[in-house]
Amino acid sequence: MASFKDPGFQDRVAAASAAKQKALEKLRAKPAVDPAVLAERTAARLAKEAAITEKRAAERAAREQAKADAAAAAAAAEAARIAEEEERLAAEAAARAAKKPELTDAEKKAARDARYAARKNRK
Repeated sequence: MASFKDPGFQDRVAAASAAKQKALEKLRAKPAVDPAVLAERTAARLAKEAAITEKRAAERAAREQAKADAAAAAAAAEAARIAEEEERLAAEAAARAAKKPELTDAEKKAARDARYAARKNRK
């Protein structure tokens, strides 16, 4: 019985060359692609790409519309909040004005002098 013999360099080169030749023959043996089939595949691929592009554009437009709607809603809410705040401040100012009439400068001076005199008398 013969023992296993490691293939030498020449044997490996010959095996690689044979494998390349076999692969080339297999490739050449394939029939050529029919131009009609190739055109049909190309048209199908282009149609699919166009549909995907259209779908992405529609999704992008929907996202942008949603952002615009959210921004408009936020602006409306902010405007309503500001209007409420202004109404509240106006109501408070009206209540203050109704509660205490505005004093003239002479009345303010007389009140200030009275407080000063009272402070002096306490000492």
